[in-house]
Amino acid sequence: MRRLANILWLGLKELRSLAADPVLLGFVVYAFTFAVYAQAIGISHELHNASIAIVDEDRSALSQRIIQAFRPPFFRTPEVIPLAEVDRRMDAGRDTFVLDIPPDFQADLLAGRNPAIQVNVDATAVMQAGIGAGYIQRIIAEEIATFLGTAPAVPVELQLRAAFNPNLETSWFTGVMAIINNITMLAVLLAGAAVIREREHGTLDHLLVMPVAPFEIAMAKVWSNGLVITAMTGLSLWLVLRGLLGVPVAGSVPLFLGGVALYLFYATAVGLLLGTVARSMPQLGLLFILIVLPMILLSGGSTPFESMPRPLQVVMLAFPSTHFVAFAQAILYRGAGLGIVWPQFAATGGIGLLVLAAALLRFRAAVAEAVA
Repeated sequence: MRRLANILWLGLKELRSLAADPVLLGFVVYAFTFAVYAQAIGISHELHNASIAIVDEDRSALSQRIIQAFRPPFFRTPEVIPLAEVDRRMDAGRDTFVLDIPPDFQADLLAGRNPAIQVNVDATAVMQAGIGAGYIQRIIAEEIATFLGTAPAVPVELQLRAAFNPNLETSWFTGVMAIINNITMLAVLLAGAAVIREREHGTLDHLLVMPVAPFEIAMAKVWSNGLVITAMTGLSLWLVLRGLLGVPVAGSVPLFLGGVALYLFYATAVGLLLGTVARSMPQLGLLFILIVLPMILLSGGSTPFESMPRPLQVVMLAFPSTHFVAFAQAILYRGAGLGIVWPQFAATGGIGLLVLAAALLRFRAAVAEAVA
């Protein structure tokens, strides 16, 4: 009981230290509020306001229909330009797409021939280039079919149903992933900063002369920083995700927060490890870039885990961040229950405890070095 009491009071000391650091406290609040909102609305995978110009060499009723079919919000109102301007405008980056409707396009189509429309795409805007080319093809096909009074000839008619995100809203994905990524980032930085702050302020020496063990000091940092991040995650889901962005959360929020608390044993342990290696906050930042950022990027939140090379997938399965992203997406996007995500919970907890044990051993060794 005495050991638990020491961990409790030392953890309360950590919370007071965090409250007395306005810069770090402000960063925590920013990461779970404005940063989540800005990432959700600022990064869009949909086509929006794409610049398009059209060379109309046919000047027919059909070409006019095609020009008028490109409207906001997907495309800007098209500019009709001469053929000689195409290269100059694309070199200057003024247009992402330029359509060239050839002479006699309508006449050839009515005569049963197969005329071609040239679509020039600025592929340096790779996201808009890939999506926009598909939009353009569909818009032109629909206008031609309407003009001719026939349905486009396709062997199979596809009925597309988008599950879990019917309108394909990017903010539904990026908002949730911003919270998930910030949990890892803040857990590592807060735990590492807590160790470095003790060393820089000289309070670690004061703790060592008190009747407390290194295990108690480390566990106090784990639970206090984990409590702050779990609480901020819940507030961010409620205020930012549901309130400001209007993103529905399909699954159980308590189950997700329970998984967050389990994952934080691993993430804060990584912070303790880095805090014992780094001697200053700049060094901690460099180690974070070297170790934690690749872990976040390769955990399946930024790109589909299945699209990575198989050897890299095997390596990343040894990191709880991969299992954390998997069960977080399953709960928040697809409404999965514990009966579905328990393997990811078990993997996160098991690997996290191993890393926590290694972090505690390293922390004890660092304390012994400080005493010596």
